[in-house]
Amino acid sequence: MGILNATPDSFSDGGKHLAREAGLAAALEMIESGADILDVGGESTRPGADPVGAAEEADRVLPLIEEVRRRSPAPISIDTTKAEVARQALDAGADLVNDVSAFGDPGMLPLLRERDAPAVIMHMRGSPRTMQSDTGYDDVTAEVSSFLADRLAEASAADVSNDKIVVDPGIGFGKSTAGNLEILRELPRLGRLERPILVGASRKNFIGKILDVPVDERLEGSLAVAAFASAQGAHVIRAHDVKSTVRVVRMIDALRAR
Repeated sequence: MGILNATPDSFSDGGKHLAREAGLAAALEMIESGADILDVGGESTRPGADPVGAAEEADRVLPLIEEVRRRSPAPISIDTTKAEVARQALDAGADLVNDVSAFGDPGMLPLLRERDAPAVIMHMRGSPRTMQSDTGYDDVTAEVSSFLADRLAEASAADVSNDKIVVDPGIGFGKSTAGNLEILRELPRLGRLERPILVGASRKNFIGKILDVPVDERLEGSLAVAAFASAQGAHVIRAHDVKSTVRVVRMIDALRAR
């Protein structure tokens, strides 16, 4: 899953893809490099990020989604917590919804049911603005798993099939460096949810802390996490550096093949 942030303030690529031409060029390059899914977002979810109104978020992503859809049949994900933005994005050609709030908007489940659309749901404690203020857990993997199980049950109760849902443990969202590492080591425990697992660790702060490098020097660390997560059973790797990550994941797939 290639990351395309049409935002001015994302932690890694903020501002780079805000202009439509730059965003389209980046999208097509990711697809050409082997991205299976393109994840388009118009609101930063970095720690401390301020929320963005639905109209502004839609203005950032809809023209890009429409243009990519005209150029490519590749699956497009809309990275949003807002049901109204998701609705407009699906109308514009998006195929699935990546909801880091895990149905925080009460309109999201009815929309998914109405459109029969797949979704990614993620564990996050609090909001992007507050999530790093509380990163303590007794058993972080168990608590993440329990949260996601509750959301899957909520989806089922709303007649949204769990077969349509991918789960994301939320690396970097309300977790310490130690907590992120623990989740990655124990990723097979999330397999008990019987849903595909997405891991998004690309260029994140815990990699910078461990390697003592700035955000633009985190490629090797990101690839190491992608390789480890793939070997631990992750089904989708969300990444900024698509070409390198595709090669790593394909190699891990070959090594694991039976």
